[in-house]
Amino acid sequence: MTPGSARVLEALRTIPRGKLSGAALSTSLGVSRAQIWKHVESLRARGYRIEGVTGGGYRFVAAPDRLYPEEVLPGLETRWLARSYVHLETTDSTNRLAFELGMRGAPHGATVVAEGQTAGRGRLGRSFFSPPHVNLYTSILLRPPLTLPEAPPLVLAAAVAVADTIAAAVHDPAAVSIKWPNDVQLGGRKTSGILMELQAEGSRVAFAVLGIGVNLNVDPGSFPAEFRDAATSVAAFQGRRVDRVAFARLLYGTLEAALDAFVAGGFERLRPRFEARFRMAGRPVRVVEAGGAELVGVALGIDADGALRVRRDDGGTARVIAGDVSLAKEASAS
Repeated sequence: MTPGSARVLEALRTIPRGKLSGAALSTSLGVSRAQIWKHVESLRARGYRIEGVTGGGYRFVAAPDRLYPEEVLPGLETRWLARSYVHLETTDSTNRLAFELGMRGAPHGATVVAEGQTAGRGRLGRSFFSPPHVNLYTSILLRPPLTLPEAPPLVLAAAVAVADTIAAAVHDPAAVSIKWPNDVQLGGRKTSGILMELQAEGSRVAFAVLGIGVNLNVDPGSFPAEFRDAATSVAAFQGRRVDRVAFARLLYGTLEAALDAFVAGGFERLRPRFEARFRMAGRPVRVVEAGGAELVGVALGIDADGALRVRRDDGGTARVIAGDVSLAKEASAS
């Protein structure tokens, strides 16, 4: 959006049910009436409903359901997260673009949002179903003062923030759970996934990218067949549409606070909140570890560093730092 169009939008929004004449807009903004008309047409092309009023003038009617910066940033209460904000109608992967921005020196907290993705990525090379204009697909660039061994629990901190945001949206905290390490579930079905990618600089983290996808308004009936029984959306759960702009603002604020707490005190600062949503304890699990080895046993709990403790079938205990976990009754694609 051009600065001129943004100023016209701001002016029209100050009188939500009234009208502003082209002459008044022209005078207050110091541009010609013809330029005002061009700005209004530009806003309409972006999906803003602006009526032409009989006798001259314009009336703001409604904003589009888009995660434009002019929608998300006003009212955003973060200090550093999403203060650099890139919005795209579509991209292959927000994580790919955020990673490129990191390589080019983008600041801590730089955020990428897309209305849709053509090649959204999940963990272990899986795809992430990303239809346009219904969900939230965002990636955040982080430059935390961490060593590589300290970094893995960042994804657990993000899962806490996403879970808390979803719980606030549905007003039903008990319905939200976390499947270690990063799947947020609603009513026992996956509604969000998180992908973290790292760039190292010696033994330290040069930057990390947190990719977060949340199923907000998508119809679960449109999911690919392999996900349909295991996934849901917030709207399907609560029976009404989610305000995507309000959800994005809340998520960014909650995530910033969680990440600040993590950097200040490690995962131990967030561990009680994670454990409050951890419903895997006592359940049989199958873990495919990062190197491909398979572990079968019963989930016991989460250690102070975020590792999953599993009681093996032989009676011993294993610690899993990274891996893919399936609960006993889950299909492996979940």
